[in-house]
Amino acid sequence: MATITQRGNSYRIRVSVGYDKDCKQIIRSMTWKPDAGMTKRQIEKELNRQATLFEEQCKQTAEPDPEEKRQVTFKELAEEYLTEQERTHTIKVSSLERLKSCRELTYKAIGNLFVDKIRLRDIQDFIFALSEKGISGKPLSEKSQKHYLTFISDVMNYAIVQEIIIHNPCRNVKPVKTEKKEKQVYTMDELSAILNRITLKAPTDYRLFYALAIYTGMRRGELLGLEWKDVDYKTGVLSIVRTSNYRNGNTGTYTGTPKTKGSTRFIHLTDELLTLFRDYKAEQDAQSIKCGDQWTDCDRVFITWNGQPMHPNTPYTWLQRFCESEGLTFHGIHAFRHAFATSAITSGKVDIKTISAILGHTQTSTTLNIYAHEIAKANATAIDTIADIIHSELDRKKQPTSK
Repeated sequence: MATITQRGNSYRIRVSVGYDKDCKQIIRSMTWKPDAGMTKRQIEKELNRQATLFEEQCKQTAEPDPEEKRQVTFKELAEEYLTEQERTHTIKVSSLERLKSCRELTYKAIGNLFVDKIRLRDIQDFIFALSEKGISGKPLSEKSQKHYLTFISDVMNYAIVQEIIIHNPCRNVKPVKTEKKEKQVYTMDELSAILNRITLKAPTDYRLFYALAIYTGMRRGELLGLEWKDVDYKTGVLSIVRTSNYRNGNTGTYTGTPKTKGSTRFIHLTDELLTLFRDYKAEQDAQSIKCGDQWTDCDRVFITWNGQPMHPNTPYTWLQRFCESEGLTFHGIHAFRHAFATSAITSGKVDIKTISAILGHTQTSTTLNIYAHEIAKANATAIDTIADIIHSELDRKKQPTSK
């Protein structure tokens, strides 16, 4: 509370801003002199306004109590935040691993800065640096920049909870837009060649794996997370409720949840796929008997020779070597998902909402954004078809009728 003392024609305003380390009160003061001709009422009103303004100014500029002020670097707080997330399991393990992967470059840039001293410009300069050559050896894509920005922003939000800062400086930081790489998609001829060769030469597990990838558009982690109880032979429905992921260190392969809420879904299986499931289950049961005590019963569909969950990189490297040996085009596993979506969209026989649900997108807008080019092509084809119909009808009506 400000105290006011009159000293002749002027007034002294004093405000306490706390105590120093020797427990002595710290006082700040100012002098205000009214303008000539001001009435007593005007002086009183203006004096109170000046006192309020000065008190507010003192509060804003006052140094906090040394015992309450927490000086912590970004690196220290980030490690504290990550440890807390790991302990409470607040976020998915895969998300936590992605945050951890951002530590090295982030710490080099702002790790030694005190959290309450980090400004928007510090973070924006770091994001700019990520988009250029030098800091990471190669320019990072807009998506990768967003991962780093998310990491910093999460730590800053944690700093707000800890009452170290008031506002998150990441709010107005923008990633640098980069040219998006064109999606690699298998053509129908390439898909047909790969599927035919796999059907003829691949073991049953890989025949099933890639048939599912091509005919359902499932993600690799979703395929590897399948368990036998997810297959309903009576209804022909496959449940997608988990993923199989890998973490460096002692954890190794672990079970995760689908990417989004919409990714937990049910897919209809064709008779051909159901037959493959049955054939592979019979082979797996025979293998378990052969292995005896060495067998691990984890209920996973795709496994190693002794029943352990298959490593996430195994299907990729197998397909890469298979395509090389057979002289086939190789675009990776995720390209099958793009091929599935593109084929469904360009066919014009499946609505976008259904395609989105099959792919496991929470919102139809996600599908629209990812496959905007293919949708535009499908729309153009549809418009051309409608235009041809209209022209034909108009031409028919223009023809003279026979008398």
